[in-house]
Amino acid sequence: MKTPLYEQHVSHNARIVDFAGWEMPIQYQGIISEHIATRRGAGLFDVSHMGEITINGPGAGAFINALVTNDISKAKAGRAVYSPLCMEDGGTVDDLLVYVLGDDNYLLVVNAANTKKDYDWVREHAPAGVMVENASRRYAQIAIQGPRALSVLAKLTKIDLDSIRYYRFVQDVTDIPGGPGLISRTGYTGEDGFEVYLPWDNAPVLWEALLEAGAPLGITPVGLGARDTLRLEAAMPLYGHELSAGITPLQAGLSRFVKFDKGDFIGRKALLAQSESGDYTRLIGLVLKDRGIPRAGYPVLSGETVIGEVTSGGQAPYLEEAIALALVPAGYTEPGKALSIGIRDRNVPAKVTALPFYKRG
Repeated sequence: MKTPLYEQHVSHNARIVDFAGWEMPIQYQGIISEHIATRRGAGLFDVSHMGEITINGPGAGAFINALVTNDISKAKAGRAVYSPLCMEDGGTVDDLLVYVLGDDNYLLVVNAANTKKDYDWVREHAPAGVMVENASRRYAQIAIQGPRALSVLAKLTKIDLDSIRYYRFVQDVTDIPGGPGLISRTGYTGEDGFEVYLPWDNAPVLWEALLEAGAPLGITPVGLGARDTLRLEAAMPLYGHELSAGITPLQAGLSRFVKFDKGDFIGRKALLAQSESGDYTRLIGLVLKDRGIPRAGYPVLSGETVIGEVTSGGQAPYLEEAIALALVPAGYTEPGKALSIGIRDRNVPAKVTALPFYKRG
């Protein structure tokens, strides 16, 4: 599959790879330069491969609240809510965003690789009268992230972007190139930034307009490679690594998004039992104290004993050090604790550190 911006990626000499069935840019000029450009200026991302599922009809809000772990009951129109979506045993189906478009009118934004699975899961559990649609091919999504993101986007709309608070959005923006569009302020890089949802075929118009408007401010197209290193520095979970059918939100350090007091939801019983027992592995951050590149699946050791496993890792371009996220037992989570990571034929010393690794000033 190809996003509506495929030709733009090719024209900008992107290296294209398969990602979840999509032909996507992994990099343009290089992962490190794109990463640094986003931290210092503005990065432009094609995220049109993400899935969009609309849910509406009488009782849609109550249905979603019983489906996800977070509490959306108090969220008004214009609010975006992050939440895991769990199975009965507490394992994670996906993590997603719930956009409250209006009364009993919602948009779920889900991970590209999970779109069909999520759609089937939601539709399977939907009560009579609640309509569920896989609207992914109606929506293109372009993200602009970085300290100059607002300055770039402000050139293209009269909307007061400063007034859009974090995890808020405005709908029906008619003056945005390629619009009408929806502009939200969330992000997956650890930087400030915005997402623009607009009709699928109109994405190239906005992409080129953003590149032109951002040229004096150093805007850079960014591929999936730097998108991953950016989110790793910011310690944001990636499904299939920090979250999966075998990893619960509690293990992934997302307990603040699990609202046990809101009433019943799928997975509540299992997650509550896990929470009360305290007997589960936890996500930690590790910084290597010697040369080596940690990768997902590498063992984490205390002394000579394997105690856990790296979920994500690599060289952090902005921090200029090797970092990793890992799952370990509760007794090994204290910042400053000395552990090691098995990299090839040696155990490389590492230190537990507070998350996130990077936090913008």
